This record gives sequence, C-alpha cells and structure tokens, in this order.
Amino acid sequence: MASASGYGAGVDAPGWYGFLWQQQRGDTPREVAWLSKVAGLLRQRDLDCSSAHVIEAARLAQTLAALRGHPASGLDDLHDATRSVISGGQDSTLHLIADELLVGHQLGQVPADVPVHPLQRDLEQAQKRLRLKPEVLERTLDLDLRQPNDLARSHLLHRLRLLDLPWGVPHPAQRGSKGSFHELWQLQWEPEFVVQLMAASPWGGTIEQAATAKVLDQARQATALQALASLIDAVLLAQLSGAIEGVTACLQARAAITGDSLQLLDALPPLANIYRYGSVRHIDTTAVATVLDGLIQRCAIGLPLACSALDDEAAQQVRESLLAGHAAVALRDEPALREAWQAALARIAQMDSAAALLRGLATRLLLDEGVWSDGDAGRWLSLNLSAAAEPGNAAAWLEGFLNRNGLVLLHDPRLWALVDTWVSQLHEGHFVQVLPLLRRTFAGFSASERRALGERAAAGSAALAPSLGSTPATALDLDRAAAVLPLLHQWLGLHP
Repeated sequence: MASASGYGAGVDAPGWYGFLWQQQRGDTPREVAWLSKVAGLLRQRDLDCSSAHVIEAARLAQTLAALRGHPASGLDDLHDATRSVISGGQDSTLHLIADELLVGHQLGQVPADVPVHPLQRDLEQAQKRLRLKPEVLERTLDLDLRQPNDLARSHLLHRLRLLDLPWGVPHPAQRGSKGSFHELWQLQWEPEFVVQLMAASPWGGTIEQAATAKVLDQARQATALQALASLIDAVLLAQLSGAIEGVTACLQARAAITGDSLQLLDALPPLANIYRYGSVRHIDTTAVATVLDGLIQRCAIGLPLACSALDDEAAQQVRESLLAGHAAVALRDEPALREAWQAALARIAQMDSAAALLRGLATRLLLDEGVWSDGDAGRWLSLNLSAAAEPGNAAAWLEGFLNRNGLVLLHDPRLWALVDTWVSQLHEGHFVQVLPLLRRTFAGFSASERRALGERAAAGSAALAPSLGSTPATALDLDRAAAVLPLLHQWLGLHP
C-alpha cells in the first residue's frame, strides 16, 4: 500500500518487492530481468525499446551501483539507467513504470484457513460460486438475466450496493437496445471495500441478511413517498424477499396519510418500472401492483387541483412529474386506470385555473393517445392562441403543447397555420414579450427539426398553400406543365 493512499506504511513500490521475491528463485541477473519487464511494458504501449537498450541500461545500472558502493543494483540505480539510456533523459517513461510495475494491479489474499468475519466469508463464497473474481482493473460485465448464474450475480451486486459497497456500478449505456433482460455493470474492486464490509457487519452475518435488515431500517425512517418507492425497486432488484412486505407496508402507511398529489405522482415511476423487467427476474409484483393502482387512482383525483394556481417555475417542475407519471400509467397498462388518468388530463386541459403550460401539455398527451382528435386539439389551440389570449399564457400553452417536439408542426399544416397566424397578429410589444418564451420552446427541438421549421417559415405562405387548398387551379400554368409530360412518359415507359 502506497503512502499516498493515506496508509502510512511507506511501502511505495509493492510491485518491486514482489519482483525481488520472485527473482530469488531465478538465474537471470536482477538488472536484466527488471529492464526486460520495462522493455515489455514499453513495447505494449508502442514505445521503442530494443534489446540493445536493455543491455546498455543493465551495464549502466551495475556501474552506478559499484560507484555508489551498493552491493547490488537498487531501484534508484535502475531508474537512473532507464532515464539515461531508454527514455533519453525524460521522466515520462518513469511515470508509466511507477504505475504499472512499481505499484502494479495485483491484490494479495489471506489464506483460506485464516478465520474471517462471517459477512466477509459469505461474500468470498458467493464470489467463488458465481465466478466473480475481485480485480483492481475496471472491467465491464454484461449479464443476461435469463441465465440463472447471471441473475444471481445481479442479485449479489444489487445487495452490495444496498450495503454501500459499490463493487459494481450500473453502466451509463444501460438504457440501450439490448432489452430488459440485459444488465451492464462496471466492476472495480477496491481494497477498502473489506473495511466497508466490516462496517456493515452489525446488520447480519450474510449479505442477504445484512441488506434486508438495513433496508427495513431505512424504510422505517423514510418520510418521502418517492424514496420508499425507489427502495422497493432496489429491494426487488436485489431479490430480498424478507424485505418486500415490510417496505411495501411502510409505503402504504405513508401514502394513506399523504394528501400531496405531487408526492403521489413522484412515487409512480419507480413502482411502474418494476413491470419492465418483472417477468425476466421472476419477481412477484402482486403487492406492488396493489399499491401502484391505489396511487394512480388518487393521483387522477387530485391532479387537476394540484395543477392550479402555479407560477412558471412550479409549472415546469410539475411538467416533469406529469410526464413521468404519464409514462408510468402506460407501463401499468390497465384500461380502467388509463381511462381515469385520461379523464384527469382532460379536466386539466379545460381548466382556466390550471397553468397554461400544463394545459397545453395535457392537450398534447390526449392528442398522442388518440383520445382527442386533430379537430379537438385544433379547437383548443385556436382558443388558446387567439387574439384575446394573453401573449405570455399563449406562449406557455404552446410550449406545453409542442412538448419539446416540433414534428407536430411539420406534419400538420392546419396547426402550423394557426401558430403562424398567431405570431403574425402579435403587436410589437406583445411580440417582444413572448419572444424569449418562444426561443426557449424551440431550443428544445433537435437541430434537424429547427432547420426544417426554419426552411418552412422562410418559404412563407406559398409553401402552405397547396396543403391548405387555398391556391386556385387557374393559378397554374398549364402550358409549362404540359411541356414536361413527354419526358415523364419516356421515364415511366408510358405512351402519351
């Protein structure tokens, strides 16, 4: 252990002492053996180091040891020889040697017959059983949850995370295209994990017992519904059957006395996410489904009131919670609950007291779900973007309706015409007032969407005329159109 890690033993080069221990059983001179390891390391990094470099550096190290009165070449002698002969006086090579050879990446281990704590023993047995070797080097582990061994590995890594021992960290690319039956982990074992494991020993004698006891204690102390819902998610991922009933009971008790609809709304996504991988993990979600259904029903009842009398900042926060809750209801996929949720969205969209941003968002969600037709959405868009509407509220409604996606404007000429007409009729003072809001709205679109919207706006009303049916047939030049027909007939292989 290096002194730089905070441990004051002062062993700065464990790799060097390991080399000396092994060198006792070899016949190769110390200088040649060490410099050969250096040469191999440099060649792996595509750095030039020939056999002549090794021979000359070994001779220089022996000479330096003799001049300094050393009985044999030491680490300082070899460093000076490496700097002079191999790296040309530069220290960059020595830094690489220090990381890879002087310290290295090898971990020591305690003999199997040495008594250890039960929690540590349980972890070691699980590592051997699941073929998960603790390594200092970081590596990526791809688990197929359809395989029993990989599923057991996932349970172990999730249980260790509940004990604040992050041997495995979910990979940033977890939300990929591999489906819910795959998990990606980044594994890297740290020596101090043994100390953290000892700190968790009061919770139990095995990993499962300790994680269960700690989770139940956290559930009893939690006050936020979202935290309890996330805790249930973690318990199911870790397959802690002894903690599911206790955590679920704490969530039900907390939800029964909570009247804040927004807290109930924030608790929906963690619970709904369980259904995404429940079948693959063989999780019994009956108890969780009961809690989730009750929360959705209560949210549908109280959500319209929670969306009223909000300022702009609060409306933005509720917007994110509303989108997450909407996705959670879709994951639950229960017709009765979906109808209740859609009825709540309809009430929000028609409430004058609701924030304009949320009224526009509710309209867009109902349009996407097919509950409202294009004509219904067009009527509400025309009403909220009329000349009588306050410009700030109109811009906020439009931001919620577009919902960071400009495709609805590109593919629906009638909605484009309504927005275009509203912007064109704004007075100068109103236009200056809503311009920052519109810029914020359009900044959420992708670059391709912004470019397509700009091209359509630059084309003016002429680009909209054919789709809106406003161009009379007499405006066409029939003689010029007829001149193209012979060439078209030739291309298509038709007779005039």
